[in-house]
Order: sequence, then C-alpha cells, then structure tokens
Amino acid sequence: MRAAAGFLAAIFGTLLLAALLAWPAWLLAHALVPEWPFHRVVSRFWQLLLLLGIVFALRGLGLRGREDWGYGLPRGRFLREAGAGLALGIATMLPMTLAMLALDILKFRTGFDAAMLMKALLGGLLAGFGVAIVEETFFRGLMYRAVSRESGFAAAAWSTALVYSAVHFLARAKIPADEVTWDSGLRLLGHALAHFSDPLPVVDSFIALLLVGLMLAFVRRRTGAIAAGIGLHMGWVAVIKVTMSVTRVNEDATWSWLVGAFNAYTGWLVAGWAALLLAFAWWRGWLVADERPTR
Repeated sequence: MRAAAGFLAAIFGTLLLAALLAWPAWLLAHALVPEWPFHRVVSRFWQLLLLLGIVFALRGLGLRGREDWGYGLPRGRFLREAGAGLALGIATMLPMTLAMLALDILKFRTGFDAAMLMKALLGGLLAGFGVAIVEETFFRGLMYRAVSRESGFAAAAWSTALVYSAVHFLARAKIPADEVTWDSGLRLLGHALAHFSDPLPVVDSFIALLLVGLMLAFVRRRTGAIAAGIGLHMGWVAVIKVTMSVTRVNEDATWSWLVGAFNAYTGWLVAGWAALLLAFAWWRGWLVADERPTR
C-alpha cells in the first residue's frame, strides 16, 4: 500500500508541517496583509504545502497522463457523462431534502422567496462544481489510479472512501490575532483533529460519506474516468448547499436525529439512502467494470 501511504503522507504530513511553521508564516503574512485572520493564513499555507506534497507524490508514483488524472475520455463523452451524472446526482439527493421537509426536520427560513432560492441555486451549483472538480480529481482520479494499479480495486475503493470521508471532519477553529503565539499552529491543529478524538457525534455523517465514497469509486471503475463522478458529486453538493441556504433544522422534530450535527444535513437518513442506492445499483449490475475503451 505504498501508494495509499504516499497520499496519506501528503495530506497529514503537510498538515503537521503547516502547524509547525504556522508562526513564521503568520508573521510574514500579517506584515504584508494585517487583516488576514490567523486560521485563514494557516489554511492557505497548508493548501500550498499540500499542493507541493502532491506534486512529489505524483512524481514518485509515476502519475503523469490524462488517464492517471481521470480525464482520459474524449471531450464529448466526458461532457455527456458529466451531464448525466449531474442530473442523476440532483435526482438522487433531492428526495432527501423533500423527506426532511415532509418529516418536519427542516423548515424554510424566514423570508424565503424566489430571490432567496435563485441566489441559493447559483451558489449551490458553483460550490458543487468547485468541490466536485477538486475532490474527484484528487480521490477518484489520482489516488484511485495509484492504489488500484498497485493493489487492485478493493484497496483503491476502500482507501479513497475512508480518506475522503475522514478529511471532511477536519474541524474549523479561529484564534484571534491578539492571542496568536508560537504554538498557535499546534493548538489550531488540535482543534482541527477534535472530531477524531471524539468521533461519536459525527459517526453518522462519516458512514454516509464513506458509502458515498464507495459509490463514486464504483462509478470510477465502471466508466474508466471521473466525468460521471464529477457530475454526481456536483449534483449532491448543489442540493445540499441549496437546502442549507433556504432551510434550518427544527430541533424539536421527532425525527431530527436523522440529520447529522456535522453539517445539518448528512446523517443517518442520507447514510441509509446511500446504502439503498448502492445495493440497488449492485443488484442491477450497474457497478461492474465497463469494457468499453476510454479512447
């Protein structure tokens, strides 16, 4: 599992390095742009280190071509599969929003109207596109390719799904500028890893995202690229973002426990739905490898 270890090192190794170097990075950034908050400086610094770490990992693992990145399909087929995935993503996540509204788990926000909905739709689609491109390229593109080539599909599916789910629980924290000291990076890292020391409050969301990650790995194997996965991912994120923008959780609802505390959406209800979709797709034979050439 050298490939999986390489990607884990790139993610968590650079996270630790960013925490250790946060103080000098903050001093430099603060001198240039005083209004930047500490957590944002450290976050951007980590992203830069992660990018460099990935570059070294790619070179070491020999990942260079378009197929390694998940973009090996001809442009027309890539766009068609992405479009089909987007439609399917919206169609499979929208029932969750409707179910939450029907169960009184969610209520529309005060002042909900067409203008709020249109703004939420635009923001949701843009957020979905950005998240889908980055996460599918990294997890189902590069990481999947490296691990599957070395250890086979099962290892690739489980490793990408586990890491994909885990990184969503790097908690956000803020440290005021007047409280920043030489060890603030380590304190910020401690806050970021808080969910890993006390996972029970987010276990429902973790399982939901794990199942989603497995589904996306099957789609990657089925299609030979990440186009359909990008579309699915974009559709799911768009529905979630729009829903979160125009509704709020009704804590007094009988079934409110079905919605996770992680993001007020992804919880046991979504986990159960994802398991059902995965089982149905498996039963229908939609998850077997596609024998068609990718070129």
